[in-house]
Amino acid sequence: MSIIALSGAEGQIGQILAARLPLLGYTVRPGVFREYSLPEGLQPSAVGDLRDAAVVDTLLEGVHALIHLAGTSVERPLTELIDNNLLALVQIYEGARRHGVRRIVFASSNHAVGMHGVGRYLRPGCDFRPDGWYGLSKMWGEGIGRMYWDKHGVETVAVRIGSCLAQPTEFRHLSTWLSHDDFVRLMDCAVQAPDVGFQVVWGISANTRSYWDNSEAARAIGYWPQDNAETYAADLLLQPNPLDPVAQRYQGGSFVTQDIRP
Repeated sequence: MSIIALSGAEGQIGQILAARLPLLGYTVRPGVFREYSLPEGLQPSAVGDLRDAAVVDTLLEGVHALIHLAGTSVERPLTELIDNNLLALVQIYEGARRHGVRRIVFASSNHAVGMHGVGRYLRPGCDFRPDGWYGLSKMWGEGIGRMYWDKHGVETVAVRIGSCLAQPTEFRHLSTWLSHDDFVRLMDCAVQAPDVGFQVVWGISANTRSYWDNSEAARAIGYWPQDNAETYAADLLLQPNPLDPVAQRYQGGSFVTQDIRP
């Protein structure tokens, strides 16, 4: 089975993969920003800032693929996003090029298209409509993946993650939920699929109310989600929608109304 580098192993969803990928037979080499207690049997392979080429080299030497989860995952000032989501990502791809890493599974985000209205049903090739600086950084990250495939032969599966949670907790999640079990299935498929080149897929479960057509994920990487947020619909529909009226109109939800024009 493959040797997998995992950046951002200390993050909320990184911890899930750090614990569960070894159960699927992977040898996991975790990368963390600072010293962190990982699941039993795992030790960080690289500790430090991914803008540092030496840290990247330590993480990527001898691996078959990288699952790249590290970076800023919320709306933040542009300077922070440039450092963590742009400059560090360039170092990651340059490191993959140096070490002959075949594939990067890139944690993109639904916020790259968050300004689409909730009435739209989107395919992966839809127009980018980022809902903030964070979404814009993910749009740029997908562009890096495209360029490194076209120019340098480094494959990328860009996963536009929805709402990766143990269970949905609000109305919007009926459309955007990605269960933890499906998240692990998706990452496994993204690593194992043959000859993907550059591919964008939605990071969602099989939600009845999904905003996104994920049929290409089944074709391209063999991902068939098993969970459906509709299981929780009866309870969630009894709760007030926490989003304001403007945020309810757009797929990006609350990210849309951060610093929105009057």
